[in-house]
Amino acid sequence: MLSSLPKSVRQYLLVTFNYWNFTVTDGALRMLVVLYFYDLGYGALAIASLFLFYEFFGVVTNLLGGWLGARVGLNRTMNIGLLLQVVALLMLTVPPDWLVMAWVMLAQALSGIAKDLNKMSAKSAIKTLVPSDQQGKLYQWVALLTGSKNALKGAGFFVGGLLLHYLGFQLAVLAMAVVLLLVFIGSVLSLDASLGKAKSKPKFNELFAKSRGINILSLARMCLFGARDIWFVVALPIYLASVFDWSHGQVGGFLALWIIGYGVVQGFAPYFTGKRRGVVPSGSAAVLWAGLLTLVTAAIALSVQMEWQSEYVIVLGLLVFGAVFAINSSLHSYLIVSYAKEDGASLDVGFYYMANAMGRLIGTILSGWLFQTMGFAACLWASAIFLLVTTLVSLALPKH
Repeated sequence: MLSSLPKSVRQYLLVTFNYWNFTVTDGALRMLVVLYFYDLGYGALAIASLFLFYEFFGVVTNLLGGWLGARVGLNRTMNIGLLLQVVALLMLTVPPDWLVMAWVMLAQALSGIAKDLNKMSAKSAIKTLVPSDQQGKLYQWVALLTGSKNALKGAGFFVGGLLLHYLGFQLAVLAMAVVLLLVFIGSVLSLDASLGKAKSKPKFNELFAKSRGINILSLARMCLFGARDIWFVVALPIYLASVFDWSHGQVGGFLALWIIGYGVVQGFAPYFTGKRRGVVPSGSAAVLWAGLLTLVTAAIALSVQMEWQSEYVIVLGLLVFGAVFAINSSLHSYLIVSYAKEDGASLDVGFYYMANAMGRLIGTILSGWLFQTMGFAACLWASAIFLLVTTLVSLALPKH
């Protein structure tokens, strides 16, 4: 049946399959590390520190990975990402006494490189598989890939909590390493060797030579994802466990449902942003949805600060936040692929996701520091400020 499909569709399905499997392990590993080290007595700032190299090397990887993908092909960068994640997982199968902060940070650094090589490769590949005159189809494919990825990342959060409960930390990461190794072998055998390779070899100095639209969108993306991770990465799981006394299963389950719902909304984002009217979204849509997300976040922050039905507000309010954030994220993902050059798209996409990783790095640091020093409400207020900046920056995006 698959052999009867066009080659571009088969390659899209393979890229998506690789991305899906990688994403489950990435989400599960994030939850395993947060909950395992919280159980060991680590504070919020210390747990946030475990992810610093993960996010920092994501910045570097996106910048250099886009250039590398354009030169050697996206099949190689994707497969390197899969293999590095296997190595990172195996590093964490050592005896518990070896799991000191430096070792875990090193494993997380490899995982960060792996994740962003994989993501950059998947997003850039779509640009090469869809004709330039089919922008509506491009938006749908990007939305489907991004939405399904995030739904599975949410499933990964749940899987991580479940594996920690039933298998323990070491066996959980070993099981994930074995599954991902099989995916890597299949990818090496099946992925097109010429996927995403630029016709002209890009020079290293082209890393920073971007159009005005890409520079503005990258800055908006940095603020958007910084706003999410300020409350989400460290503060929220610890807040739910320490203040509301939620179990590992409850914390993992809620975050899993949040990200699954977020992913589902991303997949349907084209229907909320103009598909029913036959309109492809522009920079104006990014301003509208970023402004709405700012208002939602400020309302949640005010309710938490006033201690008004905090548990209900956080659960329901953050579900609303997730839905609106999903549309913002899907819009941005489409716009960068649309703005990117035809030849060597990974250069532009890599630069953009470098800004995305920088936002996550800033958000991760602030998440641990603000939560430990000022509490969860401060994390939400900081998120609202970042989103206000996103809205203002987005005003300068191209309107067509």
